[in-house]
Amino acid sequence: MRVIELNKSITASNDKDAEKLRNEMHDAHVLLLNLMSSPGSGKTTLLSKIITDMKKDLRIGVMEADIASDVDALKIEALGAKALQAHTDGMCHMDAGMTRRAYEALDAKNIDLIFLENVGNLICPAEFDTGAALNMMILSVPEGDDKPLKYPLMFEKSDVLVVTKMDALDYFDFDLEKVTKYVQALNPTIKIFPVSAKTGEGMEALEDYLQKSFDEWVS
Repeated sequence: MRVIELNKSITASNDKDAEKLRNEMHDAHVLLLNLMSSPGSGKTTLLSKIITDMKKDLRIGVMEADIASDVDALKIEALGAKALQAHTDGMCHMDAGMTRRAYEALDAKNIDLIFLENVGNLICPAEFDTGAALNMMILSVPEGDDKPLKYPLMFEKSDVLVVTKMDALDYFDFDLEKVTKYVQALNPTIKIFPVSAKTGEGMEALEDYLQKSFDEWVS
């Protein structure tokens, strides 16, 4: 497992760089998924479940973006997926230039699906195109159902919303119907998957969507 140090990209043309990277990955038959959420939402737990369930069908890699530490990358690598730890030098997000450097360091010749586990927060990551084909965000039940009202841009920019920790629904004041209504008002085309990585609830539907997305990307 490699660790690389990243600084903010010096280029001002992030959208152009992102589109170029996206096209290159399309030509290479690699699907990059940008995973965004608050700290503690269950990103690594969700990824661990996806890797365990899907590694027979897809070769999976993970680029872990954090300000420091390599704890999450070591967990992912232990499951048999290729992992790279990217330290962002204090930056609260990944941009296209940083993503390219992480992608090249990962060496994705034998990888089909890459998850970019972006830096944990609901503000900065939504503002920068990383070059990913899909943007997926996680909202966990303990965070509450008012997050779409507080952080609308994250929900507007995401193609997929995964509501995690559904097994904890009985213990928190969380209304899934309310969340769905808020989110769809911001983003009518977003896909919503309520899941529990702990119990497996909803995981089959999410994993079917990921497989279909990869098939469509390389077709």
